[in-house]
Amino acid sequence: MTTGDKLIRPGLALSDGDMTAHPGATSSAVSPDVIPAVIPAVIPAVIPAVILAGGRATRMGGGDKGLLRFGDGTVMDAVIDRLRPQVGGIAINANGDAARFSRLNLPVLADTLPGQPGPLAGVLAAMLWAQAQGAAHVVTVPADTPFLPRDLVARLHLAARTAPIAIATSGGQAHPTCALWPVSLAADLRRALDTGQRRVMAFVTHHGVGEADFAAGPPDPFFNINTPADLALAEGWL
Repeated sequence: MTTGDKLIRPGLALSDGDMTAHPGATSSAVSPDVIPAVIPAVIPAVIPAVILAGGRATRMGGGDKGLLRFGDGTVMDAVIDRLRPQVGGIAINANGDAARFSRLNLPVLADTLPGQPGPLAGVLAAMLWAQAQGAAHVVTVPADTPFLPRDLVARLHLAARTAPIAIATSGGQAHPTCALWPVSLAADLRRALDTGQRRVMAFVTHHGVGEADFAAGPPDPFFNINTPADLALAEGWL
């Protein structure tokens, strides 16, 4: 972790009332229209984030979508550029040789379960890493979403006041891998994975989810690059 990504301990900035889990909470949405004009800047900065890059990218022909050339850098460079000012530290969840990400000078976290069981395994790795840093929450985002909102973490933080987990939505679509998670759910998530749970929305709705809603663009801030055509479309929005 670089000096710029040094994790700020959350204990002094977040009260229990700010980020309390509410077992059995129903889904609730926070519209962009009701976001307070002032959200304390210290709150997002204490939360670490993990970029989920553990997918197989089959529709792109394999490899790492985050390392595709995009603008003046790569897709993941764009993700990091959007995310870095909002959080206290960044890591990457990816499997295989971590050296391919060495240029980014960020921690690389492999799944803790074998067989690449999907994004929930990446969320578990993120929770365990953040927990080891002394954080109570962690943000996750996919590695192939170069237009992430620059106020993503602040809005997720606000949505998490009504439910244990907060996810992003736009245009009527849920984006459950763009989320704020309490690390206290790590043991529950491990048990769910061990019993075969692979659906992110099934896990979050079981525990209660708040929604941070964003305007759909274009471009949609959660547009993800799955195919060469998607990449060409995204480059047209630069």
